[in-house]
Amino acid sequence: MTINRRNFLRASLSGVALTTLGGASIVSCASSTTKDKTGKNGKEEKAVELKLSFQEGTAPGESLNEKFDYMERLGIAGYEPGGNGLAGRVAEIKQALQGRNIQISAICAGFKGFILSTDEAVRNEFFSSMKEIIAAAGELGSVGVVMVPAFNSQTPVFPHTQETRDFLCEQLNTLGNYAVEHGTTVILEPLNRKEAFYLRMVADAASICRDINNPGVRCMGDLWHMVWEETSDSGALLSAGEYLQHVHIASRKRRSMPGEDGEADNYIDAFKALKQLRYDKYVSYECGCQGDKAIVLPESVKLLREQWEQA
Repeated sequence: MTINRRNFLRASLSGVALTTLGGASIVSCASSTTKDKTGKNGKEEKAVELKLSFQEGTAPGESLNEKFDYMERLGIAGYEPGGNGLAGRVAEIKQALQGRNIQISAICAGFKGFILSTDEAVRNEFFSSMKEIIAAAGELGSVGVVMVPAFNSQTPVFPHTQETRDFLCEQLNTLGNYAVEHGTTVILEPLNRKEAFYLRMVADAASICRDINNPGVRCMGDLWHMVWEETSDSGALLSAGEYLQHVHIASRKRRSMPGEDGEADNYIDAFKALKQLRYDKYVSYECGCQGDKAIVLPESVKLLREQWEQA
């Protein structure tokens, strides 16, 4: 398919502008908060909470119930499953969540194909699988489905041009409408240049959201990818403003558990921005682990809560 400016509906877009478990004390189950403060209107504002989330492989456990038991002991508020096969797991996940203080945060990708393929069949595969995940996400009460327009390994792909951006906006607008119908969103994730040539900075993702002006299209920041592309954590997150729907976190050097890279793992600047934005969604672990999870994971959660208090 050849892109031509006449193929785009540009008129609709123009101008829119813990310590180890078992033997030692457990990290408090309460979410970290800061003290209430007085807002600009003179009224006391409720403190912004740090709502931590774990991706599917983060918590130890053989079953969902074992994972959720562990997460509740750590006071983890959200769970981020993968999107692959999600429609067939909705009932299982809902049952495991019953009576718990855990909710579904975002859904991590899982779709087939990609939206910027020059092959129409690949794009159709993307839309078909993505819509299935979006419907399941809505049923689970998820904040949205994370998506990347194109990875470096995905070819053939449209070039990085204004026409491609217009095309992406048009397609995302359609997808956003579908997400709104299901009570959720699609969430654009910027990656570092080693993984994706298109969409690397949070501000770029936010500008797409602003141009589309659709409540079903939002963006996120990944603090590991941001190490390589952004000059300021706070600046990047603040640039997203109201469109910030999700945050991923990992250690700053090896993409491991926050804290496993020592002094490099400082998130205070990012947390200050989240507090300024009064961000009420999730900060979700997307990382590996170098050490023993039984020791590393509770200490990692403890570190993030301490830095949230310092922010």
